[in-house]
Amino acid sequence: MKPVDNGTLGIGQGVTQQHGTVRSGSRATPRVWRTVRPALKQIVLLALVIPVAVLFLMPWAWMLSTAGKNAATLWAVPPVWLPRPYLWENFVTAWNMGGFAIYFRNTAYMTAMNVIGNVLSSVIAAYAFARLRFKGRDILFIIVLATMMLPSQVTLIPLYVIFSKIGWTNSFKALVIPGFFGDAFSIFLLRQFFMTIPREYDDAAYIDGCSHFGVLFRILIPQIRPAVAVVAIFVFTWSWNNYMGPLIYLSSPDLFPVTLGLQRFVGRANTQIQYLMAMTAVSALIPVVIFFAAQRYFIQGIVISGIKG
Repeated sequence: MKPVDNGTLGIGQGVTQQHGTVRSGSRATPRVWRTVRPALKQIVLLALVIPVAVLFLMPWAWMLSTAGKNAATLWAVPPVWLPRPYLWENFVTAWNMGGFAIYFRNTAYMTAMNVIGNVLSSVIAAYAFARLRFKGRDILFIIVLATMMLPSQVTLIPLYVIFSKIGWTNSFKALVIPGFFGDAFSIFLLRQFFMTIPREYDDAAYIDGCSHFGVLFRILIPQIRPAVAVVAIFVFTWSWNNYMGPLIYLSSPDLFPVTLGLQRFVGRANTQIQYLMAMTAVSALIPVVIFFAAQRYFIQGIVISGIKG
């Protein structure tokens, strides 16, 4: 037998070791990439989101900055973003100067009544469309959804004529009572939520002697709290920022909400724009606080509402 060449064996071992090193490196590369990829995605996402967020926050920052300035720094060039000292007393002065206590009281009353009426009526209507079987249900639901295609400006004149005939103008009735008949979007959103709940819950409750209202308020509503929160947030934001309705139906300053109060305050504040910005910041801050307080329910309600329909 011929002896094995040690040099040849060494070369073979070297090639084998070299290939083994390459294989182990190729295995390590995907593992490192899987670890790094989530971090890279977060970095790219933040790089896209942060500039857009800054762009949207700049008007808020300028509003809050102007609210705390004195007359000397209002029109300074270059602009002063951080006034020193920050004049918190501008908020008190603007509040007393514009008489905003009555405006906020009127807005709070109209908003609360709209939230209560809209949520209650929309829940009942959505329950009927989702759980009850009656003739013409689907056609009626399509008609309700079709009302969303009508802009509110189209119905302003007919509604004003009707409300003026029955004596609802220059009162809260024209702005509060229609809210107790629900709206198409809220009914649709709540109906989608109701349809995600199995009907076995209803059957079990009926066997135990519950009525339709018992099933609705004892069984179903506790399970759709995110949807109710979404509807309440939407109605609250719309009612708080409602400008067109009060402008059309109200003529007495004692009934003005914050939106008309700010418009009336423009002439009174004149060139003292820091007072106007102070009250604008206060009026805009309340819906923002409400939204962030119920943000968890809001996001959950928007996500789950489209699961089944």
